[in-house]
Amino acid sequence: MGHKTLCFGLFCILFAYHIYIPMPENIEERWKVQFLDAGMKMLSFMGKIFENTDLMKYEEFLSLFVRIQLTKPVSDENITVIDTDFSDIPVRLYLPKRKSERQRPAVIYIHGGAFTLGSCKMLPYDYLNRWTANKLDAVVVGIDYRLAPQYPFPTALEDCVLVIKYFLQDTILKKYGVDPTRICISGDSSGGTLATAAIQLLQNNSEHKIKAQALLYPGLQFIDSLMPSHRDYEHGPFLSREIAMKLACLYVTEDTALAQAIQRNEHMPKGSRHLFKFVNWSDFLPEKYKKNYVYTEPTLGKLNVFYPALVDSRLSPLLVNDSQLQSLPLTYILTCEHDILRDDGLIYKTRLRNVGVQVTHDHLEEGIHGAISLITEPYNLHLGLTIRDKYISWLEKNL
Repeated sequence: MGHKTLCFGLFCILFAYHIYIPMPENIEERWKVQFLDAGMKMLSFMGKIFENTDLMKYEEFLSLFVRIQLTKPVSDENITVIDTDFSDIPVRLYLPKRKSERQRPAVIYIHGGAFTLGSCKMLPYDYLNRWTANKLDAVVVGIDYRLAPQYPFPTALEDCVLVIKYFLQDTILKKYGVDPTRICISGDSSGGTLATAAIQLLQNNSEHKIKAQALLYPGLQFIDSLMPSHRDYEHGPFLSREIAMKLACLYVTEDTALAQAIQRNEHMPKGSRHLFKFVNWSDFLPEKYKKNYVYTEPTLGKLNVFYPALVDSRLSPLLVNDSQLQSLPLTYILTCEHDILRDDGLIYKTRLRNVGVQVTHDHLEEGIHGAISLITEPYNLHLGLTIRDKYISWLEKNL
C-alpha cells in the first residue's frame, strides 16, 4: 500500500511539474489564470491518453467540456433570442424588444475554437452576443458553423459565407429592421480567421458593403509556425503551441503528420516560397516584438502529401495581396501579449495601415488567448470583461 501511495505521489508531482509554467508578473488574476492553464493542460494530457488507448479521439474528449456549456435560446426583458436556420446553417438571433425610430445596426459573430470546438450557443458567446444586442440596440447573429474534422476545410468558411449572404438580402434586412450601411462581422481566434476570410471574399462581390470588421486575437496564417509569439508563449498561458496546432490542423487533415511537421515549421510545400513575403514578421512586426529572434523561412518540401489548403488565402487571410486589402472596411483588431497568435494580428494591423485601411488596434499587455470564452461562470475572468468593454466601445463609436 505504501509503495502505491508513494508512486501515486510521485506521479502527481511529475504531472504538476509537466503542466506548470511560471505566470508573467503583469497578468491580472494570476492565480486564476494559473489554475485555468493547468486545467487546460490536464485536459489535453487526458485527451492524449484517451486517444492513444483508442477510447476516444482527442478533439471528441475536449468537446465533452464544451457541450456542458451549451445554452437554450432564452429571451429576457430586453432581448428576444431565437434559434433558426439561414441557408440551412443553424444560427442564434438576438433581437432587441424596444421600439426603434430608425433601422438598427447588426453584428454577425463567428465563435472561436480552433475550427474543431465551440458553438455560438455556448454560455460565454450567448452572454457576449446578448450583451452586444442590448448595449448597441443591435440585431446580432451567432453562426453555428460545422466543425472539423468531420467537416474539413473549407466547410466552416463556406457556412459563414452562406449565412452572411443570406442575411445581407434586402428582404431579410427589412424583416429584422437592419440598416444595410451599419453591418459588422466579428470573431475571436479561429472565428477571427473565418470573419477575415469571409470579408475578403465578400467585400467586392456583395450588393451591400460590410461597414466594419472586429477581430479579437485572430489567427490569420498557417505559413510560419515559428513567429516570435510562437516562441515566447510556446507553453501558454492557457493556449499552448502544441494544443493549438494539434486542433487547428484537423481543419486541414486528420493525418497527424501535418501537425508534427508544422511543429517543426517544415510543413510548407515546394513552390510556396513566394508566399513568405506576406507573413515575414521581420518586415511587419514593431521592433519591440522582434526581440533578438532571427527570421528563418519555413522549410519546404518535407511532407510527402500536398495540402492545397496550406497555400490558400481562405485558410491564411494574410496571403492576400495589398491591392485586395485596400478595399477592406473599417477594422478593429485586439491582440493579447501572452498569446501565440499575437503576431498574426500585429502583422495584419501593419499591412492594413500600409494600404490606407482605417484600423483601431488595442493591445493588452496583460492579455491571454481565449479570455472571451472565460468571461462567465465558473471562471469569471476579469480580463474577459475588459475585452468585452473595449470591443463594445469600438462598436458603439463606429456602427
